[in-house]
Amino acid sequence: MTNSHQTNKQKVIGLLPAGGYATRISPLPMSKELYPIGFRHVEEGGSLRPKVVCHYLLEKMQLAGIEQAFFILRAGKWDIPTYFRDGTMLKMNLGYLIMNLPYGVPYTLDQAYPFVQDSLVALGFPDILFQPDDAYVQLLARQATTQADVVLGLFPTNQPQKAGMVDFDTTGRVQLIVEKPRETDLRYMWGIAVWTPAFTQFMHEYIVVMESGKVRSEAADNLAPQSEIPIGDVIQAAIYQGLRVEAEVFPQGSYLDIGTPDDLVRAVRDFSVEV
Repeated sequence: MTNSHQTNKQKVIGLLPAGGYATRISPLPMSKELYPIGFRHVEEGGSLRPKVVCHYLLEKMQLAGIEQAFFILRAGKWDIPTYFRDGTMLKMNLGYLIMNLPYGVPYTLDQAYPFVQDSLVALGFPDILFQPDDAYVQLLARQATTQADVVLGLFPTNQPQKAGMVDFDTTGRVQLIVEKPRETDLRYMWGIAVWTPAFTQFMHEYIVVMESGKVRSEAADNLAPQSEIPIGDVIQAAIYQGLRVEAEVFPQGSYLDIGTPDDLVRAVRDFSVEV
């Protein structure tokens, strides 16, 4: 059954990279993507149950008609598939892939390449809480209208040093992505995205080239953190190669990363009253 909110006839698959170690908020008794934030109603009697952080992201994908999604995990995070299982809780079809090289989000996402190379992809980070609820509806609608290769969802931020900041023109065409600048006049960060098979293929080929340049004798576990490739760098490379990247801006939107202690406290406090 196709959800009426889905704005593009091409199949859309959600990708949720979940390979991190949550070192900033460690120790935790579970994967950070399963940290309970607020509550959800259950059908049996309308009672409440804890609602884990990535449940919010999956609901937003589902609202846009996305019926299938993959978590991409590092080894050991088996509590995520144990919790969500096949996705019946959300009436979605969920699958689980295992990341290989720890060189950053692009490498993690590329693990899904064989499964998504012919589909539209909706990217979301499962430790993030954001608004509006219909963000993916709007991104998919823009992609369908403009036929852009990538559409980024932009949110206002006063912490540019923690984000990929985006420069775009009056038509919404993205000109430049600046990773975590210490100082900038840019006001919007990107936090979610949808993209076409053209970008999936570009990222796959980009990673093949980058991986061939790595020192293969160096153990992956000893790779310096600065060697990780931000996905913003891959999107910027795609812009240089002529792929069309557009921005869907949410001026009144919000974006909260529960992977930092202060924001985790804020999320637990704010969402505890939203039942």
